[in-house]
Amino acid sequence: MTVTWAPSWPLIATKNLELRKRRGLIIVVALLTVGPTVLILGLRLIFHAVDPASYGPAGSPGIFQALANLMAEFGFLSAAALGASAGTTDLSEGMFRHLVITGRSRLALYLARIPAGLAIILPLVAVAFTALCLVTSYAGVPQPTSVSVGGVSVPEHFDQAELQSWLLQHPRQAVNVVPLGPGPAPGAAQIDSAIDQNIATLYQDYVSNEVGGSNPAANEMAKIGLWLALEVGIGFVVGLGLGSLTGQRTLTTITLIGLEIIVTPILANHVIPYFLDGQRLVVGLAMDQLRPAALAPGTGGGPGGPGRVLFGGRGALGIPPMPTWAMISVIVGWIVGWSVIGAWRMITRDA
Repeated sequence: MTVTWAPSWPLIATKNLELRKRRGLIIVVALLTVGPTVLILGLRLIFHAVDPASYGPAGSPGIFQALANLMAEFGFLSAAALGASAGTTDLSEGMFRHLVITGRSRLALYLARIPAGLAIILPLVAVAFTALCLVTSYAGVPQPTSVSVGGVSVPEHFDQAELQSWLLQHPRQAVNVVPLGPGPAPGAAQIDSAIDQNIATLYQDYVSNEVGGSNPAANEMAKIGLWLALEVGIGFVVGLGLGSLTGQRTLTTITLIGLEIIVTPILANHVIPYFLDGQRLVVGLAMDQLRPAALAPGTGGGPGGPGRVLFGGRGALGIPPMPTWAMISVIVGWIVGWSVIGAWRMITRDA
């Protein structure tokens, strides 16, 4: 039995070739996804090789965080532009009527664009992220052996109970960490009480500084890579669906640029009275909450605390985080919803 709505491999390959033939688009997408990482890391490697006394190692936790976040922003925008092109090419070139006349399923024509486009954008992101991981791991700063908390060096890899125990055993260092207020020199009982009352906040600072000052471990890099792939995949699927709905590549691209660099940052950092649940329906907020810890140290959560919910994520939200089930629902809803909308518009469009 033949499934008429399922895209065949030749159809997927054809759609992939159509996108790759748009040389200008592919060059821009490649420059946005791979270009910044290769350029910045290449320059840092050269500067360090020429004058290591003046220029530090090419890789560092700060550079890794900055480039990975930049890769996510540019990756989403590049994927959205590629998706918008995939959703409107047949219309703009006048080929839609001819495709319909062939008798092929319109749903298959739409679904074929998803793997065809992802096969272009995901390898580019993978190349850039692999280069970043290699430079960070093999040409980066040495891993620290301690964590700075309030100017005090504390051994790494403590859990909350171990941190509390260490502070209780080192009251002279603890005096510089816990808030004691003005007055005479505190006694041991006062210091112990202040540690017990503030250990949750101290441990949050400890974890943030530990993550921010260390190169990500291999498993954390894998989580970040998966998160980047999801971010880029969402950008492509939304661009494809919106492009199919509007039939306008430029309008779709501009709309998604505005969503990514204007609307999402505003909603992620400011609580709109009586509209908090509405803000959380934007996929960028769900992805920010899902953002792995190494990309958002010391951020997130707003009044509700950090959004440590999945993938080791701390979140990059300035508003109270949503429940995990709601975050997953928003992400899945945008992927499925825009796929359904785009497919529906292609099925019902006049040839």
